[in-house]
Amino acid sequence: MAATQRASTASELLDDKAAALISSADEESALGPSPCSTASIIPKHLRALNGRIERLAGFEARGISRVPPDQRRPPSLADDLQVAIMWFSANISLNNLAAAMLGPLVLGLGFVDCALLAVSGAFVGSLTTAYMSVWGPQSGNRTMVVLRFFMGYWPSKIPCFLNVVLMVGYATIDGIIGGQVLSAVSGGTMTIVVGIVVVSIVCWVVAVFGMALFHKYERYSWIPQVLALFVLIGVAGPHFDPSSASRSSGALLAAQRLSFFNICLYVPNSWAAAASDFYVYYPEKTSRSKIFCLTLTGIWTAFCLVYLIAIGLGTGVANMPAWADANAVSSGALVVAGYEPLGGFGRLCAVIVALGVIANSIPSTYSAALGCQTLGRYGKAVPRWLWSSLLIVVELVLAVAGREHLFLIFQNFLALMGYWVMIMVVIVLEEHLLFRRGRGFEWSRWEDRAHLPIGWAALTAFLVGWVGAVLGMSQAWYVAASPS
Repeated sequence: MAATQRASTASELLDDKAAALISSADEESALGPSPCSTASIIPKHLRALNGRIERLAGFEARGISRVPPDQRRPPSLADDLQVAIMWFSANISLNNLAAAMLGPLVLGLGFVDCALLAVSGAFVGSLTTAYMSVWGPQSGNRTMVVLRFFMGYWPSKIPCFLNVVLMVGYATIDGIIGGQVLSAVSGGTMTIVVGIVVVSIVCWVVAVFGMALFHKYERYSWIPQVLALFVLIGVAGPHFDPSSASRSSGALLAAQRLSFFNICLYVPNSWAAAASDFYVYYPEKTSRSKIFCLTLTGIWTAFCLVYLIAIGLGTGVANMPAWADANAVSSGALVVAGYEPLGGFGRLCAVIVALGVIANSIPSTYSAALGCQTLGRYGKAVPRWLWSSLLIVVELVLAVAGREHLFLIFQNFLALMGYWVMIMVVIVLEEHLLFRRGRGFEWSRWEDRAHLPIGWAALTAFLVGWVGAVLGMSQAWYVAASPS
């Protein structure tokens, strides 16, 4: 009985916190001059339609406006656990399985090499996201708004735009993998395109309604996911090849190890561009170490689990002809082949795993919509729910167009996105630790261009970082010149 009461209380607290998001209109900052009134940009009849939609029960109306301290409440232990669960739930998805498969299947690395590189790479990538998450409670602002205080109003728009591309890209990959698995489970009677549409529709519903429905979904979606993954370990694990060795040697092997380490780092690291978005309702005085540890625990444990499963599947392809045939079709088909000995129950587990990508694409789409609002006054004038709807359409089109080229997208997209996110984190670290030396910000002036820094130094650092990245780049679309 006591356990039931605690669970009920935790649920009510989380729902209350989400309910604070649900206001009748997106609030403007009252403490700093706004560049333009968003109401004057939207036609009257569209404002009326938006008002009716935002009054729906459980609908989040808030966009990028700051959450003032009086609208926050001290979190309970259950709230803290919910945040760690959110990160865990969002990242035990098939898209992360596909990323780790690159090690054995594309780079030719052995099991031990892949396992060590994946776990350590995931840890480093999770550290950057955990660091960026601490700014949410302090500021009450979304991540890309926080960046204005470190890079300036105009320069911060560059990483903001790149973040929209990043989040849309990950949601696109989610759609492709989910569609592949659903198609493989159906024996080809359902095309990959139909599977992509199914994933997109569910993602649209949750992303449009916002944080209230999002937290409820993430609160429970991880349970069937973990059970299905453990079943996969049990049935496919005997065919993993832990004795497999890397096929290369010397400088080539070192390069392949570094590439795989970076791939495994880039995926959790990419959440750094959205980490603060999910903590804006925590009180200003919330312990930084608590937020850091909650985020790190949720992300790293999720990536360790899925990376090691993916590496096992990848090493088993060489010894299992059925797995090799499935891998030739798609990475999603390889997952289904792992469940094949279980028959109908295995197909059910594969469907559960396929639908698990929705938990990953929802926060991606949600943060991308906030990024669109942060780009400028016209972007801010468009309601968050409408941006989410438009982005779902874009993700659907991109997923359908790229459904036959998943590994190629992973190899090139992840590397490109990894460059700028790490540069952004380093700029924030430098400003925080070296130049400001712990001095605070006036977070309420997030729209006041006169108060925000011009950002020339940050812009220069960002561009110089890109120059360094390009000089060492080796991608399908560009290879830097080797030193003579």
